Amino acid sequence: MNMFDLTGKVAIVTGGNGGIGFGMARGLARAGASIAVVGRNAEKSAQAVQELHSLDFQARAFQADVTDPEAVAGMVDAVVESFGGVDILVNNAGINIRKRPEDLSPDEWQQVLNTNLTSAFLCSRACYPVLKRAGGGKILNNGSMLSIFGTPWGPAYAASKGGMVQLTKSLATAWAADNIQVNCFLPGWIDTELTRNARSEVDGLHDRVLARTPAGRWGDIEDLEGLAVFFASAASNFITGVAMPVDGGFSVSG
Repeated sequence: MNMFDLTGKVAIVTGGNGGIGFGMARGLARAGASIAVVGRNAEKSAQAVQELHSLDFQARAFQADVTDPEAVAGMVDAVVESFGGVDILVNNAGINIRKRPEDLSPDEWQQVLNTNLTSAFLCSRACYPVLKRAGGGKILNNGSMLSIFGTPWGPAYAASKGGMVQLTKSLATAWAADNIQVNCFLPGWIDTELTRNARSEVDGLHDRVLARTPAGRWGDIEDLEGLAVFFASAASNFITGVAMPVDGGFSVSG
């Protein structure tokens, strides 16, 4: 038995139409999973699905606002109807509003918390009965280095990602008896559209990241593919509630 084989499995990837989400979707697809790409931007999701199809992978796009409980429930029902079930959930949807705390409005704070953290709760809750009926499953949550560190220009983002780690631990303990493993990955400085914006908005960020990262480079979305497969496969059946950095050594460097 290949413990990393995901043939016949169905994975929902929120925010799977770009960046880290797309990288994880592609990794899961390479291992044999069928992918439900979930996002608000229908055109972007269609492009992601087309790229997966070009690699001869099974994928379909589902449009949903993952901050809306009814939309989330409808999305999960649609995926089950389309693919026959759900085995893996990747909670990856996220945004950031880069402002100092004194400049951040309550509405902006809530927008980030809803998108990054509440969506993960809603999607996990909606998938739980489906995973339980299937005899178990996997949930992967996108945290961040800012689950560990603070930052003056991302208080809402950091709070949401710290909350993601604690949500992961709570879901892991709640659902372990149902054979559902829930883990969190903490991406470091990965080269995506989001971090390219950060480099343009935060002076000196690029050089500071390279200086502190022992690997000597920014991460690529390909660096998340193997981790996704590990946490989604039988290889991690006795691992739950952990938060795994994927950062080229940034978090352990002085």
